Amino acid sequence: MATVAPIDYELLERARARQDRLTKPPGSLGRLEELGVRLAAIQRSERPRLGPGAVVVAAADHGVTAEGVSAYPAEVTPQMVLNFLAGGAAINQIARTAEAEVYVLDVGVNGPEFPAHERLISARVRAGTGNIAHEPAMSPAEAMAALHAGENAARRAISEGATLLAAGDMGIGNTTAAAALTAALLGLAAAEVTGRGTGVDDAAYARKVAVVERALERATAELGDLVKADPLEVAAQLGGLEIVAAAGVFLAAAAAGLPVVTDGFPVTAGALLAVRLEPNLKGYLFAGHCSVEPGHARQLEALGLEPVLDLGLRLGEGTGAVLSFPILRAAAEVLAGMATFDEAGVSEG
Repeated sequence: MATVAPIDYELLERARARQDRLTKPPGSLGRLEELGVRLAAIQRSERPRLGPGAVVVAAADHGVTAEGVSAYPAEVTPQMVLNFLAGGAAINQIARTAEAEVYVLDVGVNGPEFPAHERLISARVRAGTGNIAHEPAMSPAEAMAALHAGENAARRAISEGATLLAAGDMGIGNTTAAAALTAALLGLAAAEVTGRGTGVDDAAYARKVAVVERALERATAELGDLVKADPLEVAAQLGGLEIVAAAGVFLAAAAAGLPVVTDGFPVTAGALLAVRLEPNLKGYLFAGHCSVEPGHARQLEALGLEPVLDLGLRLGEGTGAVLSFPILRAAAEVLAGMATFDEAGVSEG
């Protein structure tokens, strides 16, 4: 597992002092100023700069779909992987406008192997998870393999020029797994973090909450107090392969000194897991947006993150994360490119 160094807090304060000397009233650029200061601390430079970005869309299937927790059938997962690779999904269009490459990581799709593609990373650990209502999602060894798959995908994106990185997700049924993992890691009740995912009706929503409750009861019987248990073992009991892979993406990118951006509910469950595994990661994390899933706000609160955007999104794929890339670039450019009052010869009020 990648080891993450702390961000440079001394440089953070120097960057904040420079931010306050730029040719504008202090605080007049609002949250853009604090974003820039954090980017400076991550890059260890008072003049941070961000170039091309990338998103690793991790894809996997979920045995829990047998419980009727999703509005879409499981075969949508492999179909959407092909759509990503063909450039026909929402994330492809958003990434094109945000100077970001899209990589698709098959870490657990249930179906035939995909044809080779320059942006496909094949690292299938198993063909979908077990049904978490009745059995573990995966073994601890498989969870570690999924984590490594995400790390390796991040390293590839970085080697090909990415300067900031996001994780995206594709997996029918994964908001159920994300709800179970979030409830376990944060010690919350199932109903507090379980939403309607793809838009299930009232009956399916009630089933979904009950499934998450059963999964938590089963995992607790196996591991005891889930908040105190080994986080990777908790993920093996409850998580999705793509959720664990997202954690790996964040860990490897932060270990390389890159800012990393969370997306919606399943990906942020991966961020929670990654922070439990490596607390220094928190300093590198930005929240791209806040989704309408009720558990997402609880995740962001636990991570101490304020979303860059709030657009009512609930698609996943990394869409909200990548939408925030231009804003993060702007925050870096403000700090790097603006003159101070002294440099510009501008009088202060």
